[in-house]
Amino acid sequence: MKLLIMGLPGAGKTTLAKTLVHRIGAVHFNADAVRENINKDLGFTEADRIEQATRMGWLCDRVVESGGIAVADFICPTEQTRAAFDADFTVFVDRSDQGRFEDTNRIFEPPSDPDGVVTADVSPEFWAEKIATAIRPPFDWTKPTAFFLGRYQPFHDGHRALVLEGIRRTGQACIAVRSMQPDEKNPFDFEYVKSRIEQRLSAEKGRFVVLPLPNVTQILYGRDVGYSIEQIHLGEEMESISATKARAKMGQDK
Repeated sequence: MKLLIMGLPGAGKTTLAKTLVHRIGAVHFNADAVRENINKDLGFTEADRIEQATRMGWLCDRVVESGGIAVADFICPTEQTRAAFDADFTVFVDRSDQGRFEDTNRIFEPPSDPDGVVTADVSPEFWAEKIATAIRPPFDWTKPTAFFLGRYQPFHDGHRALVLEGIRRTGQACIAVRSMQPDEKNPFDFEYVKSRIEQRLSAEKGRFVVLPLPNVTQILYGRDVGYSIEQIHLGEEMESISATKARAKMGQDK
């Protein structure tokens, strides 16, 4: 997930970002630090602000590609700069009517539809907890859930893509790991498999649960059971991924 914390200078963006990243295990990009260390060539013209947002977005995308959460805090003053950054979740820190830079005040456009608005009436810790709950909600055992049953020896990209699609369709997923006698096809125990699943799906924390199951060999059901059974097709490239080949590569890596 790519999260933007935006607002006027001095509104408290960085304080909120630093408080939030510790709660959700995210990578934090502060615009002033990025300008100082990477974007020294950029000023504060409209074009440079858009380029800054584009580069900040690119940095965050690299974190998201690796399965993490990226939090960027910067003014991001216009609809164009916000479009250039392209956030998944936008928080507007609305704690100041005027910033200390007149040129920024002149062009600043409050976002029309942010995912969250932070006001000055309570602490950053309060808002960090609210945002963390919104983007990483605790698993709700009563909500509709996609169910996946497998050995996951190991949990590979095809499994990950399946679970992500299940989460997209229903909101959360239950990943059930079959208990198997250890052999060359099943070298990993449940705790290892669970840890790898949790690492690969770290950005979806709170939207999935991993459970051990007996060695289920048949799934039987009666009529009017209240759920459907559906095959998800992810395309030839994903469906050709082999656990056997993945295990062989892991052996070679050792």
